Amino acid sequence: MTLERLQRAWQRSDSLFGHLEDAAWLEQPIALRQPFVFYLGHLPAFAWNQLGRGLLGRAAFREDLDLLFERGIDPTGVDAYTPQAAWPELGAVREYEERVRAELTDALSDPGFPRGGLPVVAMVVEHELMHHETLQYMFQQLDHGLKRAPPTPRRRPLDEADRPAGARAVEIPEGEVVLGARSGSLPFGWDNEFEAHRVHVSRFAIDALPVTNAEFREFVEAGGYAEPELWREEDWAWRVRACVHRPHSWRADGDGFRVRGLFEDVPFDRGARWPVMVSWAEASAYARWRGDRLPTEAEWHRAARGTPDGRDRRWPWGDEPPAERHGSFDFRERAPLPVGSHPQGASAWGVQELVGNGWEWTATAFAPFPGFAPLPRYSGYSADFFDGAHFVLLGASWATDAALLRPSFRNWFQPHYPHVFSKFRLCRG
Repeated sequence: MTLERLQRAWQRSDSLFGHLEDAAWLEQPIALRQPFVFYLGHLPAFAWNQLGRGLLGRAAFREDLDLLFERGIDPTGVDAYTPQAAWPELGAVREYEERVRAELTDALSDPGFPRGGLPVVAMVVEHELMHHETLQYMFQQLDHGLKRAPPTPRRRPLDEADRPAGARAVEIPEGEVVLGARSGSLPFGWDNEFEAHRVHVSRFAIDALPVTNAEFREFVEAGGYAEPELWREEDWAWRVRACVHRPHSWRADGDGFRVRGLFEDVPFDRGARWPVMVSWAEASAYARWRGDRLPTEAEWHRAARGTPDGRDRRWPWGDEPPAERHGSFDFRERAPLPVGSHPQGASAWGVQELVGNGWEWTATAFAPFPGFAPLPRYSGYSADFFDGAHFVLLGASWATDAALLRPSFRNWFQPHYPHVFSKFRLCRG
């Protein structure tokens, strides 16, 4: 089963890279991300460095590529990106990938493979799954002419009657919620998921649905991007420096806008009920404009998993494993759906879409839980970002693998990064 999981991840990697035209490999559609050829090499390099060389102690066969593709970069905007003078030929990277996969297939097929190494295999699998989502939002920024679109769109249209008219506020009573996971309770978990602890949450209200493109357009047209009092000082300085005056996912179209999609830019009317995809800074400014705020990490979990009887649910809809009716995730779509498209995924309080259709920004800075201990084989995975300059996102997007939907999983980005498949909802009280 462990080898099968890894092989399924490789198959999806191959499928995703198959959307690139030959001329796209050295393209860098997001300035603070590497060119695509790096990620083609990074995925096998991470697997080899963790399993082949690290766990099994096998000799390097391309030490130069092990090092070159060892680790990506964090899009903080602080450290300048230094491009490689010359990347290896694509054929050489593919040969490296093929050799790594063959070596690891052989190792994992051996009955003598150490059972103590299974968590390392799980880490390698989840690393690949997370990069599938990274690749998707990189693809979204790439010129559409450099991509091979699939033959038919996976996104299914909804009837107008199925689309909710607007968000309503849901009152959440005070109570407690468990954040994180207990050591030994998961087959694998990243270090920032531990240790489980209870948090008291005061009474608050939260919108049942996330903010849509149509709702955010009111902020744009009211001049919200020109009002410094709505922004933190550092966020305003970024907005001015980067000339940000609308969501990065919108494209000018005459006097109006189109909304960026994976393989096409759609008319605004078609994407009006999609959740708006913006940075933390923009979401926070919108919330202030409305007289509201973003929920904290604990409030989000209370709204998602709390119940009137005081028992935490595993997922918002209950303890039943995630299914298609519960939300848009696990690559079932290739674009967002109108908000509220999965009412069967609502929490006990009636808050919808807390898992799927976009990661949700919170007001909580990414920080360790009590009892945090870094991963032995990847000590910098979380600790490098406990700097107060990254914020927690929770839930999932349409491009998040189902394996990452566990309630303790945390995502994080810096406040000016607009590319992640994100959304947000308003909170008050």
